[in-house]
Amino acid sequence: METPFSRTRVCFLGHYNCMGKLREAVLCFAVLLWFWGSANAVLSPKGVNFEVQALMGIKASLRDPHGVLDNWDADAVDPCSWTMVTCSPDTSVIGLGTPSQSLSGTLSPSIGNLTNLQIVLLQNNNITGPIPSELGRLSNLHTLDLSNNLFNGEIPSSLGHLRSLQYLRLNNNSLSGDCPEPLANMTELAFLDLSYNNLSGPMPRILAKSFNIVGNSLVCGRGKETKCHGMTTLMPMSMNLNTTEDAIPSGKTKSRKMAIAFGLSLGCLCLIVLGFGLFLWWRHKHNQQTFFDVKDRCHEEVYLGNLKRFQFRELQIATHNFSNKNILGKGGFGNVYKGVLSDGTLVAVKRLKDGNAIGGEIQFQTEVEMISLAVHRNLLRLYGFCMTPTERLLVYPYMSNGSVASRLKTKPVLDWGTRKQIALGAARGLLYLHEQCDPKIIHRDVKAANILLDDYCEAVVGDFGLAKLLDHQDSHVTTAVRGTVGHIAPEYLSTGQSSEKTDVFGFGILLLELITGQRALEFGKAANQKGAMLDWVKKIHQEKKLELFVDKDLKNNYDRIELEEMVQVALLCTQYLPGLRPKMSEVVRMLEGDGLAERWEASQRADMSKCKAPELSSSDRYSDLTDDSSMQVQAMELSGPR
Repeated sequence: METPFSRTRVCFLGHYNCMGKLREAVLCFAVLLWFWGSANAVLSPKGVNFEVQALMGIKASLRDPHGVLDNWDADAVDPCSWTMVTCSPDTSVIGLGTPSQSLSGTLSPSIGNLTNLQIVLLQNNNITGPIPSELGRLSNLHTLDLSNNLFNGEIPSSLGHLRSLQYLRLNNNSLSGDCPEPLANMTELAFLDLSYNNLSGPMPRILAKSFNIVGNSLVCGRGKETKCHGMTTLMPMSMNLNTTEDAIPSGKTKSRKMAIAFGLSLGCLCLIVLGFGLFLWWRHKHNQQTFFDVKDRCHEEVYLGNLKRFQFRELQIATHNFSNKNILGKGGFGNVYKGVLSDGTLVAVKRLKDGNAIGGEIQFQTEVEMISLAVHRNLLRLYGFCMTPTERLLVYPYMSNGSVASRLKTKPVLDWGTRKQIALGAARGLLYLHEQCDPKIIHRDVKAANILLDDYCEAVVGDFGLAKLLDHQDSHVTTAVRGTVGHIAPEYLSTGQSSEKTDVFGFGILLLELITGQRALEFGKAANQKGAMLDWVKKIHQEKKLELFVDKDLKNNYDRIELEEMVQVALLCTQYLPGLRPKMSEVVRMLEGDGLAERWEASQRADMSKCKAPELSSSDRYSDLTDDSSMQVQAMELSGPR
């Protein structure tokens, strides 16, 4: 009789055959298991992208009054085109940024399923509820900013698992309880801000280079609460929160203080000498070595936050060695080239002029990263950059419909509805730069050539922040006027001082360009109104002859009431005194049909009162902005189309 034991014995005796089959079976099972796991790493059993599910869970738990998350679609396969979402080249979600969008509700635990996240920026909203402990799963996270919200409950101890975290801000919330001990395990942490919460209890030994815990009871020893509120600077990790000098005998206190003072003085002197020596050594080494060796680093890929650092050779190949055939536009900041990366991605490469004059590597990198933090559906996203000893290049996504200026000159004609949407989109982008971005950014060259159009003719503001980037050596006072003749606000041209209201002036001229289909200097000359373009616009508006300067290509296919409203907004934006111009938040509301009548009536009353007093006519005041007879010997554009 054959038993299982006898069958096993036979198999053992014929192990060459039996064990071979067994190994084949195990190997096949392992391959099937790996394949099943890989297939489910991205897709759920129903074929839905897990990252899409996680993001939709986040959207469902938030209230979005401004509709910034409207294009988040549960049926989408790829979330990389969504507003406020940043992806890596392999289409993994690595950035989530919705700062200053008045979001409320709670933060869904499904954020823990976005395992590739590197940056989370949700500051300056009204999000409440606890901080999800699932954030501790995001092992790649290096930046987390939840400041200035309404988060409550305790700080999750799971945050201590984020060993790659470098920047953590939880300040100005309503967090309570003890500061978790595991926070001391975050060895890469460079900055931590827990100020102005309701934290209590002992403070673990934080390894961050700097941290702020002002405004919490834990920073105060007994009887010292009154001193707590006077602390306004970052506190070093060596600060002992429980120092009690009362325990030191009074006879030894004075000698100990003198010894400490002597030791500190000697230590400071040594540090100064050491620092000076290191500076001299670095300067000597820096002068001897190449700043950036393309050949040695041609295969290296460096990512800074959500930005990629490209190699110069890579961009040379993408643009066919910056061929003139690939030029998309020319301007004061440099030329823009169409490029195709090795993976087939279409990009626009801006080659900045005067690469040596834009500062050192750290300065350039810092400014570029600040520009990249401005994330909005109506702002052009910065994809990456490149630095060499003589070159500075910026890489953007390619905009298939070009600029508004180019589209106004080509067929098919932009219809009236599209022009209205372009005006509103550009206004929303500038509103974000002026009032919702931290730090705020002044564009300084708002015009049709700098408003780009995506595949759906959605307006995207480009080149914001570049004026500041190139003028960083001018300290806080701008001495070089950057802009385009016909778009420059009078106070900026005369003083060199820019503000949000200089952008508002440029936006008013942009509205007139959308209406007429012509450049600012062209539509004034068309009616022989040299030197008095804005006077002419105001005159024909008063005479109700607006059809005289509407783009002839529209062939009367426009709404006359909407036309008059847009002209009124343009005239309000281009008033001579900056203080009389509206803010971009007011401009957006007026373009949406809210408050324009009241603002226009108030402006007309002010004009009537000024007519009684003698002053320069607007023709005289604006003549230097529109009369280009004195500029024949120089380029018409001071910074040009991008």
